[in-house]
Amino acid sequence: MPKLIALQPRDEYRLWLKFSDGVEGVVDLSYLVGHGVFALWNDYAEFQKAAIGSSGEIVWNDQVDLDSIALYLKITGKQPSDIFPKLRALMEHA
Repeated sequence: MPKLIALQPRDEYRLWLKFSDGVEGVVDLSYLVGHGVFALWNDYAEFQKAAIGSSGEIVWNDQVDLDSIALYLKITGKQPSDIFPKLRALMEHA
C-alpha cells in the first residue's frame, strides 16, 4: 500500500501530495471548507498547517484529519480494490 511521504499546501485549499510509489498530484479540498470540523479552515492560515500524522494520515493539529489513501484514490482514479487485493478477492466472491 502506498504511503504518503510529502505534502505541501497550495492556494485555494489545494494540497500537493507525494506517495511512496512515486504518485503525486494536487487535490482540491475547497468543497469541505466551512462544513463541520472543516470550519477550522475558515481561517486559511489553519489550512496551511497541514502535516503528515503518525499513521500516514493528513492532520491539522488535533482537530481535523483526512485519510491519505482516499486522496490517493482521488488522484489516481483507482478503486479501493485496485490497491487492496484482498478486497478485490472478496468482491469477486460476493
